[in-house]
Amino acid sequence: MLVVGCIHGTECAGLGVIDRLLSGPPPNRGQLWLIPSLNPDGHALGVRGNARGVDLNRNFPSQWRPIGQQGDPQYSGPRPLSERESRLAVRAVERLRPSVSIWFHQPQDVVRAWGQSIPVARRFARLAGAHFRRIRWPSGTVSNWQNHRFPGTVSFVVELAAGPLSGLAAQRFARAIRRLF
Repeated sequence: MLVVGCIHGTECAGLGVIDRLLSGPPPNRGQLWLIPSLNPDGHALGVRGNARGVDLNRNFPSQWRPIGQQGDPQYSGPRPLSERESRLAVRAVERLRPSVSIWFHQPQDVVRAWGQSIPVARRFARLAGAHFRRIRWPSGTVSNWQNHRFPGTVSFVVELAAGPLSGLAAQRFARAIRRLF
């Protein structure tokens, strides 16, 4: 399983879940790979996109299309995988081949998935005490790419609530991740 705590620089409450996973026991079975932040530049700058102004979660090749222009919050970049962070994520997923990938976002307070990922995402939402919604993937998102590139695997989004994540909530999400194994 791959867990990414932060892909948008202004949506990094998932780092609390990563901290809980790092400080807790290893999984009883399987392997758990953690990427705290795919977007450290955006996080440091306090912006959604990376240092070049690209929304990394609109920069993946599956159903990519040009969105906005530099400065727009969902600017998809000049072409798919134009950003080194997106290329790094692709290399990590292609190398690790996780059966499940979880990408943390904010602020919608819902677990969302589409297609082949719905059953596992729904189960995760139950385990975490979170709401689940079946939502079609936007163009150029990493879960869209992963679900198309690796049929039979699962990739979904956990949208945490706005604001900081309490320690109790971080523990609840970390426990749900461990229970998916």
